[in-house]
Amino acid sequence: MRTRVAVIGGGPAGLLLGQLLHLDGIETVVIERRSREHVMGRIRAGVIETGTAELLRRAGVGARMDAEGLAHDGALFVGPSAELRVDFRDLVGRGVLVYGQTELTRDLYAARDAAGGVVIDRAEVTAIEGLDGPRPEIVYRRDGREGRIACDYVAGCDGHHGVSRRAIPAHALREHARALPFGWLGVLSRTRPTHPELIYARHPRGFALCSMRSAEVSRHYVQVPLSERVEDWSDARFWDELRARLPSWAAEATTPGPTIEKSIAPVRAFVAEPMRWGRLFLAGDAAHIVPPTGAKGLNLAAQDVGDLHAALRAAILEGDEAALDAYGPRALARVWRAVRFSWRLTRMLHVWPGADPFEERLQDAELAHLAASRRARAELAEAYVGLAFAPPEGGAPAPEGA
Repeated sequence: MRTRVAVIGGGPAGLLLGQLLHLDGIETVVIERRSREHVMGRIRAGVIETGTAELLRRAGVGARMDAEGLAHDGALFVGPSAELRVDFRDLVGRGVLVYGQTELTRDLYAARDAAGGVVIDRAEVTAIEGLDGPRPEIVYRRDGREGRIACDYVAGCDGHHGVSRRAIPAHALREHARALPFGWLGVLSRTRPTHPELIYARHPRGFALCSMRSAEVSRHYVQVPLSERVEDWSDARFWDELRARLPSWAAEATTPGPTIEKSIAPVRAFVAEPMRWGRLFLAGDAAHIVPPTGAKGLNLAAQDVGDLHAALRAAILEGDEAALDAYGPRALARVWRAVRFSWRLTRMLHVWPGADPFEERLQDAELAHLAASRRARAELAEAYVGLAFAPPEGGAPAPEGA
């Protein structure tokens, strides 16, 4: 098989890149290790930044998001000695949308099908050859048979455990990682959300987050040690623990209900450099993972895709390969700002094993400072709703909050 861009990974990042390139008349093939049903069934993020929403609309997949997504103009931050609402709209003039990544993936698959785009699922990539030459090839196995895809460029959108990053020689790859000593136990339930906006709660028992995927589906989290097992958490235990960590008014507003999905996700930070090697370009979780506290994972992946699309379009349609050289440094500058923001929120809101009273009082002071300082709230709001989204036609990174 021959194509211009081979995209490894059929999740939101890979599908969005394929859709944007399709609109430019650039042929792509998407190859995915798992089945389509598995990909569309994964429970993931739900907060969509302004820049991400604009990119999805430009890709022609924003109609259902705009019709069904929930507009959020602020979020609540509560602790033992402070409770405040950070008003995004008032502070920086825009908010976010809540729209589940599962639904976004369905929209992208529908667009791919409507365009007649090729998605090879249940295919295991076994090798990526010729990345240092003009014609790379993807080697894969599907149903016991080997296949090959010859291409001009390879986009690695296959997540943290995918093969793309491993195709970069060890001597050229730098990996920065920090694993935190706790995880998030998350429950998806068909229950009314606790509050119209997200609640971030710091409590001596641990962090808690009240979120949602729609007006009828809630997504809640509690911080747990990594030694915990999902099977040890009954629904009743989860709801009791969640409500114990919330202010009394929020606990009373929380409606327990049967679990649709329950899982424990580790909290970690990871950044790989470079994001380009020869004809290979990494995007999304293949290159970076940030703590989920800042709701940056999906949005960073979309920003990568927006930049990579602009660079590939310039190289393929205009013969401007300089844009490809700028992709990695531009993306990494944005990624490290997102790591900084997510790490700051994580540090402020979680209970850290071994923390002494000095560190706990510093956390109190951080929340108190947010409550007292409009400038501090504006800085948080600016980062939360969009650190620096790429202009549609590429170019230099926008200032934070642009």
